[in-house]
Amino acid sequence: MEIEEEQGEEWIKVLGSDQLLIVLHFLPVSGIVAFGLTCHRFYDLVSSDSLWARICRREWGEAVVDAWPNSRLRKRSWKQLYAEMLFCGAVAWHHLEQPDPLPLGRASHSMINAGGKVFVFGGGCEGGIALGDTWIAPLPSNTLLTGIHWQLPRIQNPPARFGHSCVYLEDVGLLVLFGGISDTGTRYLDTWINDTTAAAAAAAAASSWHLLPVSHSPLARGAHACCYAGDKKVVVFGGIRNDGARLHDTWVLDLSQEPPSWREVATQASPCARSGHTLTRIATNQMVLFGGRGAHFEVLNDVWLLNLQDQRPTWTELSRTITDEAPSPRAGHSASIIFGNRILIFGGEDARRTKKRDVWVLDPEAVAAAAPSSSSPTCSEKNYGRKFWKKLRVRGQFPSRTSFHGACSLGTGHAVLVFGGMVDDPSSSGIVFNSGLFLLQLIP
Repeated sequence: MEIEEEQGEEWIKVLGSDQLLIVLHFLPVSGIVAFGLTCHRFYDLVSSDSLWARICRREWGEAVVDAWPNSRLRKRSWKQLYAEMLFCGAVAWHHLEQPDPLPLGRASHSMINAGGKVFVFGGGCEGGIALGDTWIAPLPSNTLLTGIHWQLPRIQNPPARFGHSCVYLEDVGLLVLFGGISDTGTRYLDTWINDTTAAAAAAAAASSWHLLPVSHSPLARGAHACCYAGDKKVVVFGGIRNDGARLHDTWVLDLSQEPPSWREVATQASPCARSGHTLTRIATNQMVLFGGRGAHFEVLNDVWLLNLQDQRPTWTELSRTITDEAPSPRAGHSASIIFGNRILIFGGEDARRTKKRDVWVLDPEAVAAAAPSSSSPTCSEKNYGRKFWKKLRVRGQFPSRTSFHGACSLGTGHAVLVFGGMVDDPSSSGIVFNSGLFLLQLIP
């Protein structure tokens, strides 16, 4: 056995540098770093700038690397650039200007980046009033730091509501809105669509919303979570029904059918009933659920993966396999996809409804990369390996502690835009419906 191992080691050593680099391109980063610790020759090899350039593009994507400031590429090695992207060490908040007219302060609204425009619909405001307006802000091509200009188009809108869901089907240019709560507390079960491509074709600010005839619908609900799964499928989980009970059912709307139809998805296991949680797509037919408030009003911080790729859809809990630090339980937070296929969690509130403004990054890829081992990871693996959870250190003009705000990713996932939400009012021990707009910049 020892002879076989020695022969294997000798075989590796006789490979040329070009051959070894080809092999290294397919290894996880922790494996590459560990390989470099075996001898001086391999250490020099894994320090190759060309190797780390390929790793950056593999891990974070071509578009993100190309969007990273060129000055950084000239001053730093690709290995340093990889670490900068991994740790998100240059994160900063910016308070953005909003000239009049601008949307009323609100919470539990929807906020979507759809084809270079930000859409805000509905929400609740002061006095428990539900809103039924659609606001649109074209995203400038150069920088957002100078602010954005809102437009209030005269279009047909769904009935006023808050706690609804709205997702963007980027491959077909559709906004799909489902459910929500009226200002009298009644839950909706209707489905609405807005064809953003029609607005572009007509050179209009927006097209009208249209009620979508569906052959079957989930129970009426609000405070549920929803995301686009790809393949013209929209997924909804949980929420609060009309009698106040929380739900734990999973539904899929298939827009490729005629007429479109909702169907309930049966799984062997599933997250517990909840509201105020998030559901974020990480790949076609794969999405991640985080947090929320449970059936007994407990606040949660568990993480689940829904996989619709197989013939039998499955929910799998991810958080129990990870020992790293994690965010405290919360509901009413936001979850936005950022570069590297990671999820940025911001804000929310705890069981006592105390608002938060911490920023975390959830990396589902770290679960696949983490192999069971009886030994502890080396210092190098800790420094360069992807972590399931990471709390970000943020500088700049911070927003207030907030919950039930709106958030959306921009461009290649290099920034997140946050609008509105509920903030604590220290003067009255109550809450204020915020109308502030903030940009969280993730690149220098």
